[in-house]
Amino acid sequence: MNRASLDKRPDEVATMFDDVAPKYDVVNDVLSMGQTRRWRKVVVEAMDVKAGQRVLDLAAGTGTSSEPYADAGVDVIACDFSLGMLKVGKRRRPDIDFIAGDATRLPFADNTFDASTISFGLRNVNEPKKALAEMLRVTKPGGKLVIAEFSQPVVPLWRTMYTEYLMRALPAIAVKVSSNPDAYVYLAESIRAWPDQDHLAAWLQEAGWDKVSYRNLSGGIVAVHRAQKPLAGPASDPAKAAAALAAHTGPVAKLRRNITRPAR
Repeated sequence: MNRASLDKRPDEVATMFDDVAPKYDVVNDVLSMGQTRRWRKVVVEAMDVKAGQRVLDLAAGTGTSSEPYADAGVDVIACDFSLGMLKVGKRRRPDIDFIAGDATRLPFADNTFDASTISFGLRNVNEPKKALAEMLRVTKPGGKLVIAEFSQPVVPLWRTMYTEYLMRALPAIAVKVSSNPDAYVYLAESIRAWPDQDHLAAWLQEAGWDKVSYRNLSGGIVAVHRAQKPLAGPASDPAKAAAALAAHTGPVAKLRRNITRPAR
């Protein structure tokens, strides 16, 4: 893997997404062989929010992930750092609130949202652990967090086949269907470099989230992590959660004991 290609500044990543915004959703459908829609449906079901509740959809891009909430009468805020993505989304869905924001410094007050979610965007954040702490801060006590992200296939043979597809077939397909094929080389490499399911679960616990669990989709190509903000106690204090995150040096194995994996 070319590690240098992953060392992009936040503004460079934003520009990359601006460039691919017009065809982003179509390309995703092609590259995922139509699985994207199923994965997003699982996220919406895991959120289980009701009309009138307020939801933060972070890294919302063009708002495809926000639409099911808006259609159900949920007050959803689509937040992303790419102005190009937000412009495309606003043209298509003027009824949804699109707000530009940095995931590590969210422009929202404490305890604003009943639930927060981020789909296929956390690995593109420069400091993902800060983003997890920020989502904790803006979510109400007792509120939910649902994350969908590419992960590690659980079967070794399938993992090898998937890796070959990522690094060989995906960029080749992107050349034919995308306006910026180099962006998809970056995305393929970022998926390979992303931590596995247990590591992300550990990050959530370090950030102060409670009741952490995850579900593998498509054999582990994607994992949907769920968590809850504690109702009370030190973990619900953003400052203390951030301090605990900074101080933690223990092995991931210690955190795994408290991670539950619901039945598929």
